[in-house]
Amino acid sequence: MNAGRTARDRARAELTHEIKDAARRQLAIEGAERLSLRAVSRELGMVSSALYRYFPSRDDLLTALIIDAYNALGSEAETAAKNAPTPREAWLAVCRAVRSWAIAHPQEYALIYGSPVAGYKAPESTIEPAGRVAIALLGILSEAQASGVLTPPADTPEPSGLMVEQLGILAELAPGVPLKVLARAMIALTQLYGMVSFELFGQLVGTMDPADEFFADATGQLATFIGIG
Repeated sequence: MNAGRTARDRARAELTHEIKDAARRQLAIEGAERLSLRAVSRELGMVSSALYRYFPSRDDLLTALIIDAYNALGSEAETAAKNAPTPREAWLAVCRAVRSWAIAHPQEYALIYGSPVAGYKAPESTIEPAGRVAIALLGILSEAQASGVLTPPADTPEPSGLMVEQLGILAELAPGVPLKVLARAMIALTQLYGMVSFELFGQLVGTMDPADEFFADATGQLATFIGIG
């Protein structure tokens, strides 16, 4: 009986994987707005009622794709940080990992960092995967602080007002890192995704394309901006 359940579980996992792969192919052709369970079922030769047993709605399938994308990107970032010899190299490695993953998976990047899908509201189950890159970067800041190579520029203003409250969650994840460093880290993180999005969506064509040198120089300046020596 246990063996039977294991076989059924394996078959279900394999079919779930096939469904998500077919959905990703549809994303590349039609975009997230037009993702259709019926179209996915037709590609796989399934009746739509069978597919609904795996994903009851388009939003459930979208959520699964979003979580997979966040986790894939997060895993790349964590591996890059882990294998770097110094905090500064770790920061640069994570930035490169984000860019490389986005270039290799443009539709999945667009799904999580592009335009919102009309009518879709991401559930709480997406929050933890979505934070993996940021948490990897906070770990780098903590390591830099502990090793004495985190030195924010002297003219960095101390956060005040609502910003102190907003930075509270980051402070819990990176204890001991000054709030003014965390504020700069948030600026750097948004700049990172902005650069990647500009490149991926064609906004650098005719100026900084190809963007390899621009990206390397910019991410190095962002490390210095944060104070990672």
